[in-house]
Amino acid sequence: MAADKERRDTSDQGVYAISVAADLVGVGEQTLRLYERKGLVEPARTEGGTRRYSQNDVNRMRRIGELVEDGLNLAGVGKVLQLEEDNAALHRELKAAQDQAGKNKTGKGPGEG
Repeated sequence: MAADKERRDTSDQGVYAISVAADLVGVGEQTLRLYERKGLVEPARTEGGTRRYSQNDVNRMRRIGELVEDGLNLAGVGKVLQLEEDNAALHRELKAAQDQAGKNKTGKGPGEG
């Protein structure tokens, strides 16, 4: 369980060079640079300016590829990704509100379980 948490904590850490990330996603390096220019992905940079892609970046770029294959242009992809992020945030807020409502109903606050 601790190892899973550790992995989740590092999913944002830029570890993949552009060539490795391109191989993992199945596209060319120029495509990844295009995604960055369009604001669809923002890899970390080393002090020397080298791109470093995280596992989250790789997952996002795979999703971009799926949407492009479905016929969306990159502007449309950006809108879909933003809507997906907004939707996920709303789901988290709803879950938190439901959890809080459940605690209020039982009269128990956080940590009083």
